[in-house]
Amino acid sequence: MKTDQESIDRFLSRSVEHVFPNREFVEARLKEGKALSLYVGVDPTGPSLHIGHAIWLRKLGEWQKLGHKVIMLIGDFTAMIGDPTDKSAVRKQLTREEVLANCTKYKEQASRFLRFDGENPAELKFNSTWLAPMALDQAIGLTSYFTVNQLLERDMFQRRMEEAKPIYLHEFLYPVMQGYDCVAMDVDGEMGGNDQTFNMLAGRDLMKSMRKKEKFVVALKLLVDPTGMKMGKSEGNMITFEDSADDMFGKVMSWTDGMIVGGFELCTDVSMEEVAKISKSLIRDEVNPRDVKARLAFEIVKAFHDENLANNARDSFDSLFRDKKGPDEDQIVAVTVESSPARLVDVLVVAGFAKTNSEAKRLIDQGGVKVDGTPVTDINATVATGSLIQKGPRHFARVVQK
Repeated sequence: MKTDQESIDRFLSRSVEHVFPNREFVEARLKEGKALSLYVGVDPTGPSLHIGHAIWLRKLGEWQKLGHKVIMLIGDFTAMIGDPTDKSAVRKQLTREEVLANCTKYKEQASRFLRFDGENPAELKFNSTWLAPMALDQAIGLTSYFTVNQLLERDMFQRRMEEAKPIYLHEFLYPVMQGYDCVAMDVDGEMGGNDQTFNMLAGRDLMKSMRKKEKFVVALKLLVDPTGMKMGKSEGNMITFEDSADDMFGKVMSWTDGMIVGGFELCTDVSMEEVAKISKSLIRDEVNPRDVKARLAFEIVKAFHDENLANNARDSFDSLFRDKKGPDEDQIVAVTVESSPARLVDVLVVAGFAKTNSEAKRLIDQGGVKVDGTPVTDINATVATGSLIQKGPRHFARVVQK
């Protein structure tokens, strides 16, 4: 068990936004030299983990290296309820089959940051183990620890009431069920993004009431743009564990300059001393943000893949964009259309750049599509035979007529 001040300070500071009840409490626990259990829960709402998950996976890996117990909890039951966090409307509820299909690769992907074998292996658990068999009287008993007033304090519920949008009863139950996870596992602490603070503190309250135990909570910073918006699938810049090295590099290069410093802190192993220097050099306009972002992209690709692939991705990106050579023909998807001109929306769907017309329209509206090198934001735009369509930094299609 590592109890040196440097290791403890690093764990409690880097990427951390809040510690509950306070930093001093957790620091004192760590200095006791006893193995402590810390978990993070993830609902399998998609088929791959993404870079936002990698932030807490890094911290869990750090905790594991300190010699403490790590639990990665799959919310296979709570995913069927639907977390209302940050949602302006009710989240689509998933079936049991969808949930299980989504998480098939999670352990393999998490293994890039956690060890599930050897000494002090990370544990993988599923919250359906204790939530699925729960009887109605037990569930009602859990709800008695909360008031409607407490649950209505959530920002997203306040916004919905102001906008006269419905709040469903099952959404109230989500933090109650998630909160019970820590009671069922009898853990020492929980960690997650700061957007999960309400849910994590609900578990802290339950732990106090049901086990008379002081659970600590570590709320991590989120990777956001300067406006506070998280990355999203519709913007085309969400990095998943399944992305190729080239795609990852290109997506990072599409991030705003305001995300550079946060990206280094949350997504790389670059020391905080160096991150501080990078921040100062950007503020003082001493460096080209593009070059610093390329270093960030390299570090992120290296963490997910390896150094060789990171070097290759950088060279490929430079050749394609900085040196203005354009894409090779084998990088271009041919899209055959019945007649010319064709609707850009249809071309994006046929090329596989969007799953639906609605998604294609969002891509266009948000400036994520270029035609022959020029951004297009008109969702009714048409393209002629021979046009080169580009989505994001690395996806190209050529319009071909039958």
